[in-house]
Amino acid sequence: QLQLVESGGDSVQAGESLRVSCIVSGDTTGGTTMAWFRQAPGKEREGVASITPSSTTYAESVKGRFAISKDYAKNTLYLQMNSLKPEDTAMYYCAAANGVRTVCRGGKCSASLKASDFDFWGQGTQVTVSS
Repeated sequence: QLQLVESGGDSVQAGESLRVSCIVSGDTTGGTTMAWFRQAPGKEREGVASITPSSTTYAESVKGRFAISKDYAKNTLYLQMNSLKPEDTAMYYCAAANGVRTVCRGGKCSASLKASDFDFWGQGTQVTVSS
């Protein structure tokens, strides 16, 4: 069992930056895949970024603006969000899966962004971007 606790959500202006964090507790010795998802009111949950020890994956809508990283010593996952837009407004959720979860296309594999691949979820942290 893994427990995930997000923090860092805030209300910011368009163009500003924000970093959200997720502290992971529990047994991670077998390796984990971790990700950020988001859900806006009235919309479906969307994968934002994911990370394994050897790869990262980003949604097209955040490529070049967001960066996912993990501090293994602190067991903390981060999502650095730059050049924020009003459409980035959502509840951001941290997710984790035991083991390496990847999606392979054309012989290249990268971290999965499929919600069904993740077993553990945090409660979410709200990010609001105003224009």
